[in-house]
Amino acid sequence: MKTLRPLILALIIAAVFYFWTSSRRPGQSVSSPTTWFSGGKNIELTEAAGPSSLDPEEAINVNVYKKAIPSVVNIKSRAVSYNFFYGLVPEEGQGTGFILDKEGHILTNYHVIANAQKVEVTLYNRKTVPAEIVGADRHYDLAVLKISGTDLTPITLGESHNLQVGMKVFAIGNPFGLSGTMTRGIVSSIRSVRGPSGDSIDEAIQTDAAINPGNSGGPLLNSRAEVIGINSMIFTGGAEQSAGIGFAIPIDTAKAVLNDLVTYGRVRRPSLGISGLPIGPELADQMGLPADYGVLIMQINPGSAADRAGLRGGTERAMLGNTPILLGGDLIVAIDGNTIEDMRDLSQALNQHKAGDTITVTVYRGKKKLDFKVTLGEARTA
Repeated sequence: MKTLRPLILALIIAAVFYFWTSSRRPGQSVSSPTTWFSGGKNIELTEAAGPSSLDPEEAINVNVYKKAIPSVVNIKSRAVSYNFFYGLVPEEGQGTGFILDKEGHILTNYHVIANAQKVEVTLYNRKTVPAEIVGADRHYDLAVLKISGTDLTPITLGESHNLQVGMKVFAIGNPFGLSGTMTRGIVSSIRSVRGPSGDSIDEAIQTDAAINPGNSGGPLLNSRAEVIGINSMIFTGGAEQSAGIGFAIPIDTAKAVLNDLVTYGRVRRPSLGISGLPIGPELADQMGLPADYGVLIMQINPGSAADRAGLRGGTERAMLGNTPILLGGDLIVAIDGNTIEDMRDLSQALNQHKAGDTITVTVYRGKKKLDFKVTLGEARTA
């Protein structure tokens, strides 16, 4: 009898399986309730039939991540600061970067590697290698590193000049040291903001994609996995974490200065070599100017681009409130045909060029409108 028990048990299990499967209607999903026995109680669980397919939105997310992640790196910087009580104190910073080419150039933020004596990069394959700082610029908050390696995967650079509010964006980086983290959101706005150094970042990309400490220097991507910005800073509202407002440096700005960073180790920022006064309707009326907008040239630096081109500064001393000014200089109203209404417009126009470029500056000299060809000089660095 004992030898028949296993056979009888097997027949019972087979019969139960037969009746269970035969009772299913044709096309019925396998994800039917399954009864589990636990301590004499029945627990019904609904199990999936198998791996589910991705919906279109999920497929975009996965595709962006798979395309970009091999190019994203973790950056650790080590510096030494002086403390009055403890003397020299080691400091460590962390951020993100992305591979630009097969030669091993990596783009990141200046503030990620500022004052660093040693920089290390951890690749997608978890290999850590030393990195050399090739070029850095505090004003643009950009830096280029270089590593040695094989089988490096360059990321694809997109464009930022045609972005629209509402477009999907993706951020990949190492927030709080959690490498390979992706978040997503939209372009919330395009605006000028103050960067970490206090300098203005024109056309900065505002996004609600979660960006936290450690994301700095990482790529902001579009739905084609192309870099449209470099994640640079967040608005925290007083807390050291994302408040749903992050900012990225537009990739067009970075592309415009990359050659300078690699070739000269710095950005040769263009300069007219003037000090100017923004003009509005009220000032224009008081001064009797022919246009109610523009930048009035008060002083011209000797030997500067403006000086060499023949532009003129002011000669008549006056006071604007408690501020001394000079009147009688040329009034800049356009550069390369684009209207210049204030100092911000002037700065943006110059930032689209580099030192050595020739531009057309349109001014009013008295009531006469004149065009001047000006070869831009290089701004002095602090």
